[in-house]
Amino acid sequence: MKSGHSFDVRFRSIRTYTGKRGTTYIVRWTVAGDDFQETYVTAKLADARRSELVAATKSGLPFDTSTGAPISPTSSTQAPSEITWLDHAIDFAAMKWRDAAPRYRQSLSDSLTQVTLHLTTTGPRPESDAILRTSLRQAFSSSDGAHTQAEEIPHLAWLRRHSVRLGDLTDRSVLRELLDVLALNQDGARAKQSTTMRRRSALHNALDYAVEREHLNTNPMSEVRHKRQPPSPALDRRRVANPAQAKALLAAVRDNKPELEAFFALMYYAGPRPGEVLNLRRDNLQLPKEGWGQVLFTSSHQSVGERWTDDGAVTEERQLKHRAIGDTRLVPAHPELVAVLQRHLSSYAVGRDGHLFVSRTGAAGVPLPGPYAKPVSMKTVYRAWHNSRLTALTEKEFDSPLARRPYDLRHACVSTWLNAGILPAQVAEWAGHSVNVLLTVYAKCIDGAEVSAMRKLESAYNTADDPPETPQSDHHPEVSPPETYPSITPRHPHRADPRRTPPDMSTPKFGSAPGR
Repeated sequence: MKSGHSFDVRFRSIRTYTGKRGTTYIVRWTVAGDDFQETYVTAKLADARRSELVAATKSGLPFDTSTGAPISPTSSTQAPSEITWLDHAIDFAAMKWRDAAPRYRQSLSDSLTQVTLHLTTTGPRPESDAILRTSLRQAFSSSDGAHTQAEEIPHLAWLRRHSVRLGDLTDRSVLRELLDVLALNQDGARAKQSTTMRRRSALHNALDYAVEREHLNTNPMSEVRHKRQPPSPALDRRRVANPAQAKALLAAVRDNKPELEAFFALMYYAGPRPGEVLNLRRDNLQLPKEGWGQVLFTSSHQSVGERWTDDGAVTEERQLKHRAIGDTRLVPAHPELVAVLQRHLSSYAVGRDGHLFVSRTGAAGVPLPGPYAKPVSMKTVYRAWHNSRLTALTEKEFDSPLARRPYDLRHACVSTWLNAGILPAQVAEWAGHSVNVLLTVYAKCIDGAEVSAMRKLESAYNTADDPPETPQSDHHPEVSPPETYPSITPRHPHRADPRRTPPDMSTPKFGSAPGR
C-alpha cells in the first residue's frame, strides 16, 4: 500500500518445526495480504508474541506493510518505513558525540560512511565515491544531528533522497549483503579483522538505537547468521623486544634524539600509552635520589584534527582510557627510569604548564625560544624511533615486526611485568586495563623467555640410560611376572575392583580422534 501501513491484519496458528538442531515455534500472520513470521525457541515465547500482536489489533494500531510490525502511537510522526537510513545515522552519530573521545568520533564516522555509501540506491551519482565520502564524514562530524542542513554540506540533499529506508534493513538479504561489504576495503581487498568488527559494531549499535527510538521493533542483525572470522586479539609476540633489545634501542635514542630518551624510557619501564606520556607534567613525578620512584598518570593528550574536538582545536585533553574523569593511575618507576627522568629534567626545560615533552624546534629544525607551549608532535616521535631502530637493530631485525612502533615498548613493559611473576590484577592496574584484556592481549612471553621452558621440558622427557630390570619370580622362572604399577589409593575404596586390568600405557593417547 502507498501509505506504508494497514489495518488488514490476520493471524494463523503457531507452527511447530522440529529439525536437527531442535524444535522451534513460528508465529505467523498477514498484513494487507503479505505473509510475515517470527521464530522462537520456546512455545511460551511464541504464544506471548502472538498475544502481543493480537492485542495491538484490538487496540486499533496499524501494522507496517513493510515489516509486519504494529506502529506504536508514541513513535515518531514519520512512519518507521519512511525514515531513511542516512537521517537515522546522522541522529545516531550526534547522540554518541557528547560522551565520545575524538578518536572514537572519527572511527564512528568512517564506519557509518562505509555503511551509508552502500545503502545508497544504485544509479548515476553526481560525484565520485571519494567526494561523497567526504560529504558523509562531514555530516557525521556534527553534534546537531537532524538539524544538519543540506545546503551546508555538498551533495547531502542528493544522498538523503537516494538513501534506503531504515525499514529496508529488516530484509535479511539486504543486511547480509551489507555485512559482506563491511568486510572489504575500498579497493575490494579484505579488511583487517579489527576493522570489520569495528564497522559491524557501529552498525549494530545504530540499529539498537533505532529500536530505542521505536523506528524498529527488533535489531535485525540478531536474526542474520553471518560467518565470523575467529577473533585474534592476541599480540604478535614478534613485536615484543627483550630487555637487551629494548635497552639498545633506548641507547640509540639517547644518541640520535636525546630530548626524547625519557619519552621512550617511560613507555618501556612504566607502560603508558603515548597520549598519556605527552600529557605528563613535572608535578606527576616522584624522583628520589636513589631507588624506586613513582609516576602519576592523570590524563591523555589526543591529536586528531579540529573536526573531531568540541572546541575546534587540533588537540584535546581527555581522561585516561577506560577511566572516569578525574581518575588517575599510579605506577612505580624503576631506578633506571628515575635516572633517565632526572637527566632529562636537568638538561631540558619543561613547558609552560610543566609538560615534559614539548616542541623545542620549528621548521627546518630551527630552535624555538621558551617558554614552550605546544606538545611534541607524534611525527617527531615516530621519526626518532625509526632512526633509532636503524641504528640499534640488525638489518634482519629492522625488517621484522620487532618494536616497529613506539607502542610496542608498552607491550614489552607489560610482558616483562607478567614474566617477572607479578599478579595479573596488579599488572592490569598499572597498565590501565581489565584483567581479561590483559590476559588475552598482553600476556606474551618476551623474546628468549621460552628457553627456560624448553630446558624444563627437556629434563622432563629425558629418561635414564639403563632402566632398572624387572625382578624375576623364584618359583616360576620360565614365566614373566605381571607388570607392576604404582599403588594408588582409590578415591572410593568400596568401588575398587582387584580384578580390574591396568590400562595399556605403552602408547600415549592425546585425543580420542586420530591425528589430534
